[in-house]
Amino acid sequence: MKKILTLLLTVILVLTGCISKEEASKESSKEVEVNKEGFPIVDEEINLTMMAPGTGMAEWKDMPTLKEYSEKTNINFEYITPPMSDFQTKLNLAFASGDIADIIYAAGSSNLTAGMEVDYGKQGVLVPLEGLIEEHAPNIRKIFEENPEIKKSITTVDGHIYSLPAINMHPTSGWYRGPMWFNGQWLDALGVKELPKTTDELYDLLVRFKTEDPNGNGEADEIPLIDVKMDSTRPWLLGAFGLKEWGIDEVDGTVRYTPITENYKEYLTYMNKLYEEGLLDSETFSQSDEQKKAKGQANRLGLFPDYFSFFTTGESEEEAINNPMFHPLTSSVSDEPLFPRSPGINRGAFAITSNNEHPEASIRWVDYFYSKEGREYLNDGPEGYLWEKGENGARKYLEVPEGFDSSEDYRGTLTPAYGITAPTVTARIEGMELTEFDKFIEDETKAKIDPYAEVPIPLMYLTNEEQSTVNTIEVDLQSYVEQMEAKFITGVEPLSNWDKYVKTIENMNIEQYVQVYQDAYDRWKDS
Repeated sequence: MKKILTLLLTVILVLTGCISKEEASKESSKEVEVNKEGFPIVDEEINLTMMAPGTGMAEWKDMPTLKEYSEKTNINFEYITPPMSDFQTKLNLAFASGDIADIIYAAGSSNLTAGMEVDYGKQGVLVPLEGLIEEHAPNIRKIFEENPEIKKSITTVDGHIYSLPAINMHPTSGWYRGPMWFNGQWLDALGVKELPKTTDELYDLLVRFKTEDPNGNGEADEIPLIDVKMDSTRPWLLGAFGLKEWGIDEVDGTVRYTPITENYKEYLTYMNKLYEEGLLDSETFSQSDEQKKAKGQANRLGLFPDYFSFFTTGESEEEAINNPMFHPLTSSVSDEPLFPRSPGINRGAFAITSNNEHPEASIRWVDYFYSKEGREYLNDGPEGYLWEKGENGARKYLEVPEGFDSSEDYRGTLTPAYGITAPTVTARIEGMELTEFDKFIEDETKAKIDPYAEVPIPLMYLTNEEQSTVNTIEVDLQSYVEQMEAKFITGVEPLSNWDKYVKTIENMNIEQYVQVYQDAYDRWKDS
């Protein structure tokens, strides 16, 4: 009898434990009611995980913006922030293992590619967002209503939205790459009053940079034009030859592959001439960005690319106002200035995965950052760190604490919206007083980019089959074109071999490659 009673007691305890565990499990995963508006988003605290690229400026859990926003919303996060250089690999591993965070934040289209969206969306790993947006995201919904092309650009072929974009509505939103800048001191030294408007005029000025000692040191050390692998200069100079992209672009509804056009051959011929005459830096295809900047700080550069000119020259913002932005050119094969324009939309900024038990709360969490108040909060952080409210209600920016080289370095410790594709709208903060440099940048943009800029091809999604075709062709194609551009410009490969080069590309199934994008463009146009 004692043994039987002991056994019964043991069974009762085990069953009680199992029931308690089951109840606890139900309790932890039960649906949390999401408030329709205002803060907190949920009355009971919830915990989620977030994966994002880290910039190394500060631990995300310590950032005042995220700490305060967590308190306002009642949503806490465990942040998984591998360095930007490792993020793509870590994200791929997380997808492959199934141990993916609840939210993928600021991946951008280079890490969370359009193909990945379609693939993982079809598998059910990424959650469709359109229903959540309709029900819980009034700010995003308003943006879609006012800008239907944005919704169109992030909707996949199957009709779903799997990621939210970073939207750029700043006056510089059309910048496709950082601009090219002329050395204003050199222009003054040579008495140059008008910037080049044609490729011939640019050539003549570069010759003067090389031969007339504009830096005044008595040495022939001037470098008229510089770049790192042509990646920043190329878009500006391709435009002079009527091309919007180094790859696929669209003209009057027809898609083409620009590196096999006669216009591209003219571009290569021009660049080879600059290289052979010492007008393009001989180290363009071998140097690092740091080496380029060192030459700029030694006042050896006449025309150079960078986001702002003082990043290369080491000057102050006030001094950099003297460095004018490059003006788009015309040439013998293109009589209209042209520059590629950014669509102002970067996909892959925010995605919710199937591991997330609180998608409604998650979409409300991010929706705030698409409002005017929210985007300014995400950009500059809470009041009292970077800024405070002035007497007239406008933002007054505070002195940067000791130990930081600039306000941007300090800002990078306050908010995650620094150097990554944060899900928000980038726009000028209302009431912020513009510096003379800000006004200079906006004036140069209005004069030299906005009138001539065209989006090369709309943002589009491919079907799984189309993406597979592109992936098969693209790797070898891009590698070959990159190698051959460097060889043609430096003269290692003579341009007399142009036909052989084109034939090689044709044998890489370029016709099929272009047709994929033509079909995708036609779908986009008709949608």
